[in-house]
Amino acid sequence: MGPPEPNAIPFRPKGKLPVFEEELEGWKGYIEWEKYPEKKKQVEEILKQYDFPDPPEFQLEPLPKTNPILTGERFKQYHYATGLRYIVDTSWQYVLKEKAEDMIHVLQFPYNGEPPGDRLVSTEITRNEDFFVRNHGGVPEIDPDKYFLEIEGLVNNPKRLTLAELQNEELFPRQTKVVSLQCSGTRRLEQIRQYPGDGDELINAPWGEGAIGTARWTGVSLKKVIKYCGGLKDGAMHVEFFGADTYFKKGKVYNYVVSVPWRKVKVHEVLLAWEMNGKPLPKIHGFPLRAVVFGYIGARSCKWLYKIRGIKDPSEAPVQRKEYLYYTPQIGKQNAMYSNGFSIQDMPVSSAIISPKDMDVITHDGKIKLRGWAFSGGGHWPVRVEVSPDGGSIWYEVPTENISTKYFHAWRLWEIDLPLDPEGWLEFCVRTWDNAMNTQPTFVRSAWNWDLHVTSSCHRIKVYSVNRSKPATAARLKALEEHGLSITPITKPLEIELETDEQYHASMKEQHGRDPLE
Repeated sequence: MGPPEPNAIPFRPKGKLPVFEEELEGWKGYIEWEKYPEKKKQVEEILKQYDFPDPPEFQLEPLPKTNPILTGERFKQYHYATGLRYIVDTSWQYVLKEKAEDMIHVLQFPYNGEPPGDRLVSTEITRNEDFFVRNHGGVPEIDPDKYFLEIEGLVNNPKRLTLAELQNEELFPRQTKVVSLQCSGTRRLEQIRQYPGDGDELINAPWGEGAIGTARWTGVSLKKVIKYCGGLKDGAMHVEFFGADTYFKKGKVYNYVVSVPWRKVKVHEVLLAWEMNGKPLPKIHGFPLRAVVFGYIGARSCKWLYKIRGIKDPSEAPVQRKEYLYYTPQIGKQNAMYSNGFSIQDMPVSSAIISPKDMDVITHDGKIKLRGWAFSGGGHWPVRVEVSPDGGSIWYEVPTENISTKYFHAWRLWEIDLPLDPEGWLEFCVRTWDNAMNTQPTFVRSAWNWDLHVTSSCHRIKVYSVNRSKPATAARLKALEEHGLSITPITKPLEIELETDEQYHASMKEQHGRDPLE
């Protein structure tokens, strides 16, 4: 399905639109905001003039059956009002050019999208065109020949490095690592459907199970780059990443800025990557250079990286300080603050059933094949995957030979032929154990939090079982086939009699009728 009209909610400018010059030649779509507080203040005053569209209601009402599911009208209009419409249009063109045609467009702008589930778990290494995208702003177009990365702040010898210098193996040894990235919103739909929370369509987009992917990333360890710059000064405990995309929050404008602790960099778990699966980074994934932070929430892996700064404390930028916070279940709209949730860093152990899908009708002969993924962040890895056909009382271990390669920082794909006798509605669930004996909370309610992050509870699906190995079921399926009918949808009334008169009377005789004898 194609995109909606590019301006679904009419935008009416308040006079002449402003023009904000791009910071550098060859860096189209990069507007520098962090250096210029007066320019940020100008945008703030412009935004105050408008009555922008409200966020869409997508939690207390059913999700639209459209693709894109949500369109991000207010975020588009923030860009329109500040003269940045071209960024919106350019970004969608890169979706069409670089992503698979059947991507699920969770949010059209800023683009958030995930692949169809069956293809997600068909390959251990995710194809670039199938890799999920979670962007906070538009896609800058940066000429690699004019690109440079600034290393500054609490660094002994600040430097400006070109892409060619970073790729020079005489200066920096090249590194290739298999790493999974996962959005903290993965499986958010399960929280939304049971216990809605904050309704910001960008921060809390309604993700399914596909906001995770695994790639072979090539680049240079950030530790090597910092060492080349003489190391960090005393007191520097964090490194801050600046992305060239424009980001709006609560009536203000920013560049995308996050940070990670220096301890993460010291153990070579932050890669400055320019290749993804042996190819240059796609534009939509951060070309020409991005950070890849192993085992952390995907939001720390800053795209379109143009500056790294040594700092004393975690970044004060809004994405770091005000977002990706994990609250207790008693925190909500009535009492949430930036300071009473902790910052999400390491991703917890999690897993998902990708096939079959929730509410599927499965006709089988006593076994059902289940497929999915399992992951644990923070340098841990899945060692055991278990599935249950009864909601979590009986568990079957996935055979080791049915689980994919073990990596320090990547998922494992799994499949199992699950023995199944019962029919009717059943609840399947999956849980994973990692090498530190961590496993998943049993129910969504156990992991619910106001910002709807990190749905790490056992993934549950309901399926309707039709067991062909049972004589009565086999006879019914045969009768349907003879009449050219299907068992699905199960809600459609049968167009044939359930049994003949002879069968009915014979059965009643065996049961001694419906009423007691006396």
